[in-house]
Amino acid sequence: MTLPSAVNRANTILYVRRWKESVAFYRDHLGFEVAFRNDWFVEFRLTPTAYLSVADQSRTTMASGNGKGVTLSFRIDDLQAAHRAFLEDGLVPTAIRAQVMGADVFYLSDPEGNRIEFWSPG
Repeated sequence: MTLPSAVNRANTILYVRRWKESVAFYRDHLGFEVAFRNDWFVEFRLTPTAYLSVADQSRTTMASGNGKGVTLSFRIDDLQAAHRAFLEDGLVPTAIRAQVMGADVFYLSDPEGNRIEFWSPG
């Protein structure tokens, strides 16, 4: 079976315990643009058709994964500059690893413990 209609937008929703810290992390440290916000849910626009949302688990029927089983993976243009910027911002990215599955990559964790992968073609 195939979908009867094409997917025209994607949104990943993270259910978190540390909602305020997580929202601040994605907004202030990663610089993601807020597309929608209420008192328990924030949607960030990543591209015109890709979004990342952060929901306060205490206000939903979904529980936090406690940072287990999720990797957000973002291809970016300037891996070195992003790595330096995170260090200067007081964050703790891993060292850049070369040629992991054909790409250079480093990782960062959000306040909930979700792994974020930043990569560029090697």
